[in-house]
Amino acid sequence: MRNRPFFKKEEITVDLSSQIPFYKQLTTSIQHLIETGRYKHGDILPSMNVLSESLSVSKETVKKAYAILREKGVIESAQGKGFYVKENKGALNVLMIFDKLSTYKLVLARSFKENTGENIQTTIRLHDQDIDLFETLVHENLDNFDYYLITPHFPIDDDIQRRAITALGKIPNRKLVILDRKVESFPGNYGMVYQDYEQDVQRGLSQGRELFEKYTTVNTISTAGSLYGAFTEKGIARFCLEHGIDHRIYKTINPEKVLKGGVYIVLNSQLDIELIEIIRIAKSKGLKIGDDIGIVSYNESPINEIILDGLTVLSTDFQEMGALAAEMVKSGKLSKIWNKFDLIIRKTL
Repeated sequence: MRNRPFFKKEEITVDLSSQIPFYKQLTTSIQHLIETGRYKHGDILPSMNVLSESLSVSKETVKKAYAILREKGVIESAQGKGFYVKENKGALNVLMIFDKLSTYKLVLARSFKENTGENIQTTIRLHDQDIDLFETLVHENLDNFDYYLITPHFPIDDDIQRRAITALGKIPNRKLVILDRKVESFPGNYGMVYQDYEQDVQRGLSQGRELFEKYTTVNTISTAGSLYGAFTEKGIARFCLEHGIDHRIYKTINPEKVLKGGVYIVLNSQLDIELIEIIRIAKSKGLKIGDDIGIVSYNESPINEIILDGLTVLSTDFQEMGALAAEMVKSGKLSKIWNKFDLIIRKTL
């Protein structure tokens, strides 16, 4: 932003005798001055108080006009700097702050890019579920991007969650799109494309009810690496209770726990130690996966179509998530949308 003085207030005009609403006149007047080159990129606009007093209109009128111009992408605001003329860059700059760059996050990012086209420039940063790093990334990148797409995945700790919400609150609502997780305690008119872990898992399992009922037990392997294991465990337990299926939860896996007639749901990322160990144990016992035992992983990845001739997965649709986020950024219309979640049935169930 250039450090130029305020505009001459007499250049912005309002006809107090006109039937046209004052905020519309203000919007038209300022936009005309920008389009004709009188006001240039980086020029600072008069404060709402100054413009209100000089034109004899209310501060709310000026506030509404500035809000409309900001929504149109004509002007921008920054804390401590006020309103200024926004650069007409042609392309929008989007910052994606992901927790980890897993295979399904790559699917999400690729889908976002494919559905936005060349007019969107994306940058990806990783916070690695480290709240200190996340706060730093937000602070260093404020006012540098048109939109911020964030996966706010952190340990379920009151202090960490409070700090995450505080950091999110520093990003203007109109620029923020939260992905993958529904943040219940964060208010505002920001965008969000989310999954609902407990309810989604219960609904997803119900899609394969008849397949689950051919087994005697459902065994949840909920590892320390599963941030939201407690929520997904509840969804699995509710499904099992509803359909009268024996349910057990394990934090680790060993040969004594892998038995014929059991379905094993692994609540962690694909190809993790627990999933590999279950496959190894099943083979050593001569158990046929998909017949003697069932295996279900969590979060879809392209490689799941190949593992064991097709690995059954509980997952939200990350390609759809990227497409929905892209539509919000292209249209500028942010909303809160539940993302599609399914049981993808393959050979292992």
